[in-house]
Formats: sequence, C-alpha cells, structure tokens
Amino acid sequence: MSPAEIKDLYKILGVSESASKEEIKKAFRKLAVQHHPDKRKGSKQAEERFKEINEAYQVLSDDKKRKQYDFMRKNPFGGMYGPGAQGYGGEQGIHFNADDLGDIFSGFGGLGDIFNIFGTGSRKNKRGRSRPAQGSDIQTTISIPFETAAQGGNYTLRISKNDLCTRCGSSGAEPGSKQVTCPRCGGTGSYFMSQGSFGFSRPCPECMGTGTKISQPCRDCRGTGISPHQKTITVKIPAGIKEGQKIRLAGEGEPSHSGGSYGDLYIQINVESHPEFRREGDIIYSEKEIDLATAVEGGSLDVETLQGLVTLKIPAGTQPGTKFKLKGRGVKSKVGRMGDHYITVRVRIPQNLSSKQKQFFDKFVESLK
Repeated sequence: MSPAEIKDLYKILGVSESASKEEIKKAFRKLAVQHHPDKRKGSKQAEERFKEINEAYQVLSDDKKRKQYDFMRKNPFGGMYGPGAQGYGGEQGIHFNADDLGDIFSGFGGLGDIFNIFGTGSRKNKRGRSRPAQGSDIQTTISIPFETAAQGGNYTLRISKNDLCTRCGSSGAEPGSKQVTCPRCGGTGSYFMSQGSFGFSRPCPECMGTGTKISQPCRDCRGTGISPHQKTITVKIPAGIKEGQKIRLAGEGEPSHSGGSYGDLYIQINVESHPEFRREGDIIYSEKEIDLATAVEGGSLDVETLQGLVTLKIPAGTQPGTKFKLKGRGVKSKVGRMGDHYITVRVRIPQNLSSKQKQFFDKFVESLK
C-alpha cells in the first residue's frame, strides 16, 4: 500500500503536519461548526463531511494515535508494527480508534476489517461508515366517502406526531442556555476501552458522541430535541382505492434521533357505505323501482350514477328483476379502464285497490286470455 492510499487527516482539517495540538483543536472546532448537520438538515454530504472531520480530530488530537498514524503514512508496509505496537518495541499497549483506523486504512487490503473486530457493528456502507437510523413510521386509519374511494380526490386529516422541537430548534437546549464541554470525554465525543494490548474508542454515552452537553435542557422537549406536534396533511386519494388498502406518505413519519431521515406515514383506508350503491371491484350495482304502468307500457327512468344523472329507457313488458347495464359508469380501474354500472329494476305492485279499480283490473286480466 502506498502512502497515497491512506487518508490525509491533516488535509481534512486544513492544518500542516507540524501543527500543534492547539492548532488542530482550533481547526476542528471551526470546521465542526461550519459543517454541522443541523445547519443543513437532510444533507448527506454535510453529514459525511462532519464525520470525516470528527474522525480526523480523534486521531490527530491524541499523541499516541497521531504518532502511529504518522508512522503508518511514512512506512505503509511496516505500519502494522509501528511505534508502541507489539513485536516492534517501544511503548506497549498503544490505543487505536478501531472505527477511525478502519476508514483511514481503507485501502490496506483488509486491514480495515481487522480493526472492525473492535468496532461498533453498525458499519454498513461501502466506506465502512454507519448509517443514521431512520425515524419511526406512523400508522393511522381514515374513513373516506364512497364517492371519493371510487373517483379519487383529496382528503385532509390531522395527526399527532413527534417532530423537531420548535422552541429550541431541535438543539435540546433551552433558548439562552449554553453548551458546555462534556465532563466525561473532555469534548472528544468518545471514550477508550482496552482489549489486550490494544485500546479502542466508543461514542461517549453521556454526550452521545457530540463532545458537548447543554447547561439547561429545553422545557418543551426536555433536551431530546423532539416534541409532540399536531400536523394537518392533505392526502391524495387515488381513484378506485379499496377497503383496507394503505397509502404511504414518505417522510411524514417521525424524525430520527440520530440525524437520519424521517420515517413514513401509512394510512389505512376505510370506505363508508353508500345508501344506493354497492361496489364489487370496478362494478357498481344499484336498484331502482318503476310503477306497473311503466313496466307494462314502457317509458323512461332517471338513474343516479357516480358520474351524475342518466336517463334510462325502459322497454314495454319489462319484468321484475330485469338488469340494465350502463357502460363506463362504474369505477376507474388501475389501468384506467372504466367499470360498468348495473341497475336492477323492481316493479311496484299497486296495493289496496278500490272496488271499481278491481273491476277494471279483472276486465284487463280477462282480456289477456
């Protein structure tokens, strides 16, 4: 491996190889403020740049790790046995940051994997960096009108969810309070554990790897940076949606506690019943009543459909239970084809005829023989 394959941590922090610890610390603080992910929420580039700066500082701010790093850069083929390492001589038990060195020596033909034995187990992508966890998903149920399910439209709902705290701007600090250096890690954001003759770092549990703590937590979110919110959302309902189906709204879930993307919102659909229509797939069914005269002599009938009123021609001699088809008056399918509407005719039979009406009806029946 050539020195060019090892990350230039001095270049990342913008300092010279002879820079003092104070110069390194000053450069780190300036870059950390400039590239902090909170300043460009949702920017993966800012997040990666911030991690890179932090990794460089973790090595160069520590005399032992900096000495090992400098030796590795100048002696890439003998770097496994650098100053202080077993089998080389010098100071024993030198401390490595497993996560940092796994990245620093990413081109060393598997050395990064060796150091990952002591890593966090969360390194997932090609560069060996952990990905921030996505926020939690939310699920809710809404009931929509029959017509909206069939024809589509907009539906407005109001949900309760956790979101970034507006009082503190998600910093977790009460407005006006100060951030102080973490007393446990001294501002480094990590602490060291021994593993035989090696040591490796972990994110500081007190400051969660940030290196700082807030002097007074925000009263709304209690220092978490996240608090309950009410949000109004307009959902586009696709035409033809069915009972029990779900709509996914990406990014409308809860925020991540680790700087990742928002979760999603899943909306389950309940469809309200209709006083006249019944739906089966893309087909609409309904019933309509006609009088005896219309059934015998024929006529016209006004029928309500999803698309509006339609006049249906009733032929003479229509029998009870006759089914009429209105083509293209049903529900729009996924492929854009319109279903049909079937109307079943019921004949209204006269009741409580007077004596005179019965006489006329008897004569009418006799005439049919």
